[in-house]
Amino acid sequence: MDGHQSPRGRATRDQLVAIATRLFAERGYEGASIGAVLEESGMSKGALYHHFDGKDALFAAVLESVEADISRKLARAAAGASDPRAALHAGCLAWVRLAGDPVVRRIVLIDAPSVLGWQRWREIEERYGFGMVKTALRAVADQGALPAELVDPFAHMLLAALNETALTVARSSDRPSATKTAESALTEFLTRLLPPP
Repeated sequence: MDGHQSPRGRATRDQLVAIATRLFAERGYEGASIGAVLEESGMSKGALYHHFDGKDALFAAVLESVEADISRKLARAAAGASDPRAALHAGCLAWVRLAGDPVVRRIVLIDAPSVLGWQRWREIEERYGFGMVKTALRAVADQGALPAELVDPFAHMLLAALNETALTVARSSDRPSATKTAESALTEFLTRLLPPP
């Protein structure tokens, strides 16, 4: 699928991804059809299949796009941090705050693992959020605050805690209160996990 190489092909692909992102977020993977994407875009089936092998490939492109956007937001949140622990903390708090976004909740937290399978989902996560957590923990380990051999297991545990916390916030009927509680709990958790020097 090389049609995305030209500016026109890239614009077509980006339009399909943007429409599919909204539909997957609103309806979920099962409820959003290729037909709905085509109808809204005004494009032919051939145009869509020139860029994507099918619905799974379109969903994977949507996930990559959403993950890239999340990563930019997390990096901005951590940019002014004074040290690796503070950067990790800022990024984790930003992730919890993003959980209220219906696009993040539905596409990243709910549908991605089941639609793409755990292995494919984790490969994508490795390039984005999970990769950022591991990088931050490596920096903490480089400062001597965490044994290097524990970086990977800590990253898995922290990601699991973050995603569960994010789902709790996302499903809450009172998101502002749930977010505040989650932020407090996360701060306490990270302080105990990686105590300041």
